[in-house]
Amino acid sequence: MLLDLLGVVYDGDTPVPGAVAAIERLRNTGLPLRFVSNTTRSPRKRIIAQLASMGIGVGDEELLTPARAAVEWLRKHGRRPHLLVHPDLETEFSGVEDGSDKAVVVGDAGEAFNHASLNRAFRELIAGADFVALAVNRTFKDADGLLSLDTGAFVAALEFASGRSPVVLGKPSPDFFLSALAGLRCPPADAVMVGDDAESDVAGALHAGLGAALLVRTGKYRPGDETRFDPAPTAVVDDLAAAADWILKARRAEADSGDAL
Repeated sequence: MLLDLLGVVYDGDTPVPGAVAAIERLRNTGLPLRFVSNTTRSPRKRIIAQLASMGIGVGDEELLTPARAAVEWLRKHGRRPHLLVHPDLETEFSGVEDGSDKAVVVGDAGEAFNHASLNRAFRELIAGADFVALAVNRTFKDADGLLSLDTGAFVAALEFASGRSPVVLGKPSPDFFLSALAGLRCPPADAVMVGDDAESDVAGALHAGLGAALLVRTGKYRPGDETRFDPAPTAVVDDLAAAADWILKARRAEADSGDAL
């Protein structure tokens, strides 16, 4: 089972009602969990500490973020990053400054998105740097409870200006979902994704071959999201607690029929 974080497990510093108990219930069944987040503002240690403060223990191997995928990509391809990311995330890229060529790495830079920073990235791209997007989400639910522009809008601006298409490392990239399952030795068809983003979380997971993807009505969800993207969610549920009910019921039914989920 793959779980998104922001909007599914917590909003800001507050757990979504019922989420902590739902995760504990899923763990008690022995169902392997992975937490897959497109957040590109917080380093991994901070995310794990934030979850711990809510009573949710998560091991380093259980959390997959685009920054981790980007570091692996940079090392594999021998590239050093030109970072257009949030200042808090820059520490994630220490130790990958020695590549032979550059790659522009774009995440949710927040207030660091401005004409000067975007123009520097644009100039690197037209000079031949590779183009890496940590995510291409359209929006996220901000601290004030309203939707704000996410990384995808700025990636699209650079793509339009440079004529270059990025390598996308976070959701909805199929490789992101599959890498989360790799350590579990779990066939995609036996996995379930739970998210609040009908495009990146749900349609992305189904395009990657996962057996089911559930859309929760928390976080960034807005009425009608379930009909806006293809494929449509396997099911739409109120929250993570309801998703846990759905998954455990499906698991019992599959066990009774002799199949797996």
